[in-house]
Amino acid sequence: MQAFAFHNPSSVADAVRAAGTEDAKLIAGGQTLLQSMKLGLIAPSALVDIGAIAELKGICIDAGQVVIGAGTTHATVAASAEVQKHIPALADLAANIGDRQVRNRGTIGGSLANNDPAACYPAAVLALGASIKTDRRTLSAEEFFTGLYTTALEDGEVITSVSFPVPEKAGWQKFKQPASRFSLVGVFVAKFGDGPAGVRVAVTGAGASGVFRASSLEAKLAGDYSAAALKGATVPADALNSDLHGSAAYRAALIPVLAARALD
Repeated sequence: MQAFAFHNPSSVADAVRAAGTEDAKLIAGGQTLLQSMKLGLIAPSALVDIGAIAELKGICIDAGQVVIGAGTTHATVAASAEVQKHIPALADLAANIGDRQVRNRGTIGGSLANNDPAACYPAAVLALGASIKTDRRTLSAEEFFTGLYTTALEDGEVITSVSFPVPEKAGWQKFKQPASRFSLVGVFVAKFGDGPAGVRVAVTGAGASGVFRASSLEAKLAGDYSAAALKGATVPADALNSDLHGSAAYRAALIPVLAARALD
């Protein structure tokens, strides 16, 4: 691993200043960044450690939404009484990310900023219509995710929190790759009301360009939010990912199956 400077700011403002002075990368849990550096895929001149910044951590209810600090670990989200009460599907998702070590180091903000196409959190953020707050602005889920490993974040911009509206109902299912425990396909479903605008279905692990909404499944569930409504449902495979773990057709077949299981 190459030499680099190391900054340990005590506030978001200090972190933003440090990130803007060099070819720096922000690091919290480091579950992706450090591995990429070891493999020589990335070589920042400086790391800005935001893992100890208190204002980035914690979970609360604000204006009827579940607000999670960007530096909050997956294990903390999974164990949160507030998350379990208001959005149990989100707690379940967090409890099944990676392994115990990953859950105790990785953070929700780091996962979203990296936007791995098989990560779990993007599906929850998109399906629940969450808002991502940074040191500069607030972005909707649709605005935030822009493509494969890319987001709307600008250089030096820091995610500070994520706000999740509380749904009437929600469910999560993933078919994981057993070694990495990333999603071959993961589906998060949420109901906020009746009609087409009240149902959201987001898919991770399958899209060639990352997380996406399954509009055809949303349409079927708009009038009947049940697993029965998805009987015989199909998803086009032409925009899905194929790799050694599964073909696009295989992933397309899994999506409605997992959506039905999430509803059950």
